Amino acid sequence: MSNNINRNNRWVPLIIAISVIVGIIIGTFFANRFAGNRLNIINTSSNKLNDLLHIIDDQYVDTVDIANIVEQSMPKILEELDPHSSYISAKNAKTANDDLKGSFSGVGIQFVIREDTVRVTGIIKGGPSEKVGILAGDKIVTVDGEPYVGKIVTNEETLHRLKGEKGTKVKIGVLRHGQAKPLNFTVVRGDIPLKSIDATYMINKELGYIKIKNFGETTYAELLTSLAELEVEGFKGLVVDLRGNGGGYLSAAIQMVNEFLPKNRLIVYTQGRRSRREEYRSDGRGSYQALPLIVLIDETTASAAEIFSGAIQDNDRGIIVGRRSFGKGLVQQPIEFSDGSLIHLTIARYYTPSGRCIQKPYVKGQPQEYEMDLITRYERGEFFSQDSIHQTGGEYHTSIGRVVYGGGGIMPDYFVAEDTTALTPYYTECVTKGTIAQFCFEYTDNNREQLSKFDNAATLEKFLRKQSLVDQFVRYADSKGIQRRNNMIIKSQHLLQQAIYGNIIYNMLEMTDYVQYINHEDPTLAKAIQLFKDKQTQPTLNNDQKGTAPVHSKQKKAAYLPTIRGVQSKYHSHTA
Repeated sequence: MSNNINRNNRWVPLIIAISVIVGIIIGTFFANRFAGNRLNIINTSSNKLNDLLHIIDDQYVDTVDIANIVEQSMPKILEELDPHSSYISAKNAKTANDDLKGSFSGVGIQFVIREDTVRVTGIIKGGPSEKVGILAGDKIVTVDGEPYVGKIVTNEETLHRLKGEKGTKVKIGVLRHGQAKPLNFTVVRGDIPLKSIDATYMINKELGYIKIKNFGETTYAELLTSLAELEVEGFKGLVVDLRGNGGGYLSAAIQMVNEFLPKNRLIVYTQGRRSRREEYRSDGRGSYQALPLIVLIDETTASAAEIFSGAIQDNDRGIIVGRRSFGKGLVQQPIEFSDGSLIHLTIARYYTPSGRCIQKPYVKGQPQEYEMDLITRYERGEFFSQDSIHQTGGEYHTSIGRVVYGGGGIMPDYFVAEDTTALTPYYTECVTKGTIAQFCFEYTDNNREQLSKFDNAATLEKFLRKQSLVDQFVRYADSKGIQRRNNMIIKSQHLLQQAIYGNIIYNMLEMTDYVQYINHEDPTLAKAIQLFKDKQTQPTLNNDQKGTAPVHSKQKKAAYLPTIRGVQSKYHSHTA
């Protein structure tokens, strides 16, 4: 009996081993069959890329910088995924999100580059450069004892040389108007604040206005400060201007919307293949839940700015005025590599409270077509007629049942057409070549002492209107190769004046002064003001939301040209 038992026990280990092997084989078969053999594909493909690099390094006819090949390949690989997954090199990673962080370490100047030379356009109050005596109008000619003029001078290189760790020193040599020899300064880098809110002021006795540039780490705190300022002024309604706002941090948008929504309202939710649905709701602690609210948007309003707009619209909390927004509804997660470089990888999509995804359609691997979308919209007349707008998504419904659409951007409740009646090829050429901005900088530089006597946009504009600046500009443009075209100059007279005065005001005064100036005759803001006066800031199913009549122009099919609001930012100064 015992012998039989011992004999049977001898087979137990073998049976167990065979069972394990069979289990592994079966498990592998089903894993490969139902998981699409993903892991093997990934391993095989990565090995193939590594093998290719080794072969090139070992056998290619010329010496090859493999590291550079990898750097050049990373963006192209991510381009195959979607338009917003991106690669940032180690060199650029540290400063990639400076504008969203609320501050950086630098010398505290604003600058532009003219004729291969850095020109100081402004000094940050209380900053390192002001403390040592650098002035607006100075021309930087040396950095750390080395000449810094000529083709080497770029915005990126200038930022690289002037920014740095807090407490470190940089030697700057400048040429100053009226001085024969360069002046040398040693600047100790310090914290330089960057504001997200460009302007806060009262439009009239009842309506407040806040212009938000982006959604950064300090934007919510800045918003609370702005609202407190307007409250002191007794505001009874608010315009939030998100035109030109390219977005930023999701958390900032959520905090800001929360100030205006009742408790437990859905603000936004995100969802992806590997990212479970995550909802963000209001907590009911907002101080302005009943304040009449109008949000301005346009084709350059994107990402977090669209989340803000969509939450307000879908919750029927306020009205949206302007033109269809950009349509960026993809969520990026930063992933850092050991060398300091990083990728922003799309991991989910944004959805507004009604369930619509604001991401506009795109074709993988064709970023050029995606980047041309605004021009395509312009050419088919979308900026001029609401009937020309194409949205591919389905119908969704707001909290009270109003119909809204998915498939690309936020459609405003009230459409305001782009006015191109005064647009001519002459004006277009002057703006796109930067000739207006260059003229205005030189005029400002040559008349800085006289212009500094004016402390607000109204008095400065009154002075500028007496200087025949359009005539001066036309002669200047002619000297730069832009042929005088009298009929077009007459037609675009007002646009030229607005651009010239606006640039000079920007050069000499604060951003709030500049924003107030360009808003003075802005049709979108005018529509918002009228809606507030007519007490039409609360959406209803019966609202007339057809918008303003489209303004057409024979120049409509010309190259896409934003108005002064968008154009100026391309030529405005950088901060270091």
